[in-house]
Amino acid sequence: MSRILVTGAGGFLGARIARHLAASGHQVIALGRTASSLEVLKATPVTVLVCDLADRASVSSLALSQIDGIVHCAGLSSNWGSKRDFERNNVTATANLLVQAKKCGAPHFIYVSSSSVYFRFSDQLDVSETSVLPKPVNHYAWSKVTAETLVRSVRDLPTTIVRPRGIYGQGDRALLPRLLRAAARGPLPSFHCGRAVTDLTHVDDVVAAIACLLQQGSKAAGTIYNVSGGEAISIRDIIGRSAKRAGIAVRWREVPWPIAITAIRAIERFHGVFRPKVEPIVTTYSAGLLAFSQTLDLSSIRDEMGWRPKISFEDGLQRTFGGRGGS
Repeated sequence: MSRILVTGAGGFLGARIARHLAASGHQVIALGRTASSLEVLKATPVTVLVCDLADRASVSSLALSQIDGIVHCAGLSSNWGSKRDFERNNVTATANLLVQAKKCGAPHFIYVSSSSVYFRFSDQLDVSETSVLPKPVNHYAWSKVTAETLVRSVRDLPTTIVRPRGIYGQGDRALLPRLLRAAARGPLPSFHCGRAVTDLTHVDDVVAAIACLLQQGSKAAGTIYNVSGGEAISIRDIIGRSAKRAGIAVRWREVPWPIAITAIRAIERFHGVFRPKVEPIVTTYSAGLLAFSQTLDLSSIRDEMGWRPKISFEDGLQRTFGGRGGS
């Protein structure tokens, strides 16, 4: 039986990982910032601990021994926010945990990053882990790139970085729910005649990939792996099929990209000055996701780890929405 620490265990992905590992026979220590966030695990056989990873004293007081692996899911994920908040929750927290991981002699540290580190305002298909990263599109992407740099630079600690693409599933409150709320408000903007495609990832596929990397242990050390559903699907199709399941009628309005991006940047500047804590109804990043294609190359994790996605988007919708709406 392996002893695995999962951070961010009160969140969408972290809770699923903690449950899966516990069901697979591992001894799981689930870390969360608040006791209330960890209530989602109260019916599971995991050990829960409250800890603010951004507080060095709190992290250094963790009594961890004989840890076989750490899965670091905790972090602030948002299209909008202050650089200070992203730095505290994503960079400082990761730095503190890396120190403690070395202290407790963890043989494997898996950091859950994000495909946002690849984002450019241009089409990108089959992006590989060796691609040169662009200038970060927002503070969130910056914090992930910076945290990755910390993970890669640490000595005497085997590390693996995972870059999942667009995680969705039952219990998600970010990706598809945000898109559906926007669709319910009114017409969605369509750019470049709706040509953009992407590859989302069902949460269960991400969980399976991380479980695979834990099982591989040292073989996965020192590497970065993309994870996605492996299907290039039209973004308009993704939204349309999801909305149909949710009983929402989607309307589209074609908008010239140059005009849209100029207006959105003006909105962001206004919010940055006058309403810094309020996320604009649309950001340059969220608009860019609708306007440009991005898919990931999965050959590294497939060839080196033997993992490949198993959940099609249609299956994922069924798992997410159940029998609601059409098919």
